Amino acid sequence: MYGNPFGRGLGEVLLSRRWFSQGYGWLQSTRWSGRKVADFIERYRIPMDEYEPGPFATFNDFFVRKFREGARTWTTEPRVMAAFAEARYLAWTSIEDDQTFPVKGHHLSASALLGNEELARDFTGGPLLLARLCPVDYHRFHYPDDGRVLESYRAHGAYHSVNPVALKAKSDVLATNERHITILDTKNFGKLAYVEVGAMCVGKIVLTHTEGEFRRGDEKGYFLFGGSTVVVLGQRGVWQPDTDLLEQTARKRETLVRLGEPVAVRC
Repeated sequence: MYGNPFGRGLGEVLLSRRWFSQGYGWLQSTRWSGRKVADFIERYRIPMDEYEPGPFATFNDFFVRKFREGARTWTTEPRVMAAFAEARYLAWTSIEDDQTFPVKGHHLSASALLGNEELARDFTGGPLLLARLCPVDYHRFHYPDDGRVLESYRAHGAYHSVNPVALKAKSDVLATNERHITILDTKNFGKLAYVEVGAMCVGKIVLTHTEGEFRRGDEKGYFLFGGSTVVVLGQRGVWQPDTDLLEQTARKRETLVRLGEPVAVRC
């Protein structure tokens, strides 16, 4: 769709609209949608022994499935940040304007992602982790450390795809799509800006925890049907992403990381 003028035009006029994604998401919550769960599991070889058992009455019931107790282990080392989503990660120690992968640097800046210049000052020049979730993935997201919520707000926008092909064709997607932004004060990593980005056919960003204190590994929320992205920004000099993530990002490669595994370390 994003590879030709007609497809891009269709995306702008129809497919990236809020009502289209919410309508498609509604279809995934109907009893009819439950018929495709078994075929989806078989086609994409979903390891269902890692998840709580069904039955799944609708596709969205299956889509927001939870891991079984003990299926994932959270790193407990205080100076090591745990993966907040099971996803494909990219990482930077700092975002530069001349950066072009996966999008132009100024579209990944704190001010662009947060849509608030005052809040962005704390994160300008700091590290950034980008976690892209595919439709086959676990779609709940979690807190990477102990802490408390300082601020939480919604930035309304479109619902373009976050697929790498789409990001290359339309580089402002992460800064203009529907987003929920939460400013966190964490025990070991200072302030974090936690940004959930909606995408095409994501019916809804659902938050299960919105205020007060939280513990490392606590659930923060989940995405209803569709691929989506979580971005976490930090303060300059407080922490840095793991070396292997930085090296793979420099090679323009995403790294699949399991929930709770190390993704960054305190400086």
